Amino acid sequence: MLVDHMTREHDISVRQGCLAVGLARSTYRYKPKPKDDEDVIQALNDLIDDHPAIGFWQAFYRLRLKGHEWNHKRVYRVYKAMGLSMRRRTKKRLPARVKQQLFQPSAPNEVWSLDFMHDSLWWDGRTFRMLNVVDDFNRQVLRIETDTSLPSERVIRVLEQLKESYGLPGMIRVENGPEFISNKLDAWCKDNKITLAFIQPGKPTQNAYVERLNGTIRRELLNAYVFRTLDDVRERVHIWQQDYNYDRPHQSLGNRPPVHLLP
Repeated sequence: MLVDHMTREHDISVRQGCLAVGLARSTYRYKPKPKDDEDVIQALNDLIDDHPAIGFWQAFYRLRLKGHEWNHKRVYRVYKAMGLSMRRRTKKRLPARVKQQLFQPSAPNEVWSLDFMHDSLWWDGRTFRMLNVVDDFNRQVLRIETDTSLPSERVIRVLEQLKESYGLPGMIRVENGPEFISNKLDAWCKDNKITLAFIQPGKPTQNAYVERLNGTIRRELLNAYVFRTLDDVRERVHIWQQDYNYDRPHQSLGNRPPVHLLP
């Protein structure tokens, strides 16, 4: 500050320095108090957690309705400092998932497990997806649907086709992908009296049967062959699935193939 420079370099008093620059001594001696905005920050954080898409004025009036009397200038200053005026991408919130016990069914069509995998074609690098459907009773692979895109409508179509061949299970266990949490699949399961059981996010062991199948497919199929086209993938998948269900011994099944456990 200029007054400090004058008192230090020219050996004059603070009063003389303030007089020389036309500054009131009270202004010179003023020390701003640190702003304690912790309550405002906490209130805004709580509000944005519950309503991530609202803007400033919505936030301000909600705080007023909660009984906070901060004026809009203070709230806006904190709001800006927190970066809340930036457009936020809101995440689709998942409902709380209850841990589902992984039990061994006593008969076919009690529980099916579904999951997705993906890989790419060697020829042009296109990504393809695989929808794997397994019966938890005997680990039989009921379907491996392969395509570049497998939305929820396609999942329902696969289940409708399996319904004609095997009937339908009492429960379908899935993870929390967008194809599985869709309203369409939920409505279809309710119409067919099927319980749609979601595993907890980040807990793949709760879907262990299909996860183990995925590892086998990755090791014995996707990592073992080079695929040029989708038709190559589908042809090799069909051959592998037949061998897996009818000829491949499974240690967990007493070294028998899955179909040998069918009644």
